[in-house]
Amino acid sequence: MHILTSQVGEHNAVVLSQKALAQLVGGSERGVRDALALLQSDNWIETRQIGGRGTVNAYIINDRVAWNGKRDGIRYSLFSARVILSEEEQPDRDQLDHQQPLRQLPGVYPGEQQLPSGPGMPPPSQPFFDGMEPDLPVREQRHED
Repeated sequence: MHILTSQVGEHNAVVLSQKALAQLVGGSERGVRDALALLQSDNWIETRQIGGRGTVNAYIINDRVAWNGKRDGIRYSLFSARVILSEEEQPDRDQLDHQQPLRQLPGVYPGEQQLPSGPGMPPPSQPFFDGMEPDLPVREQRHED
């Protein structure tokens, strides 16, 4: 319980595998499963399964999961959680320090505007309401010959 509580932060939930939790507590996966079952049966935590095997779960402490109804009778839960990954569980763990950096979107500084390019779309059939004009006006680029 102390390890889970130390990981939830302000989110009241943490997502991790039983193997990663066993590494954090310095115990066995079987011991972790038994401890989690006890914490759940005594209403200390709520467990929500992620994926089909049940070895990766969201553990919720002092909070209830909000369930939303969707079409076809499927219900979804939405909550914030800290997600913990273990290097040992990654299929590409030998390449983790040698990956290409991810692309980044350019930042916009205070006072700058985004300038879209391209032909744009035709104007809408109804004018915009005052104060609700689009944030990114379309400007045509002139091509000089």
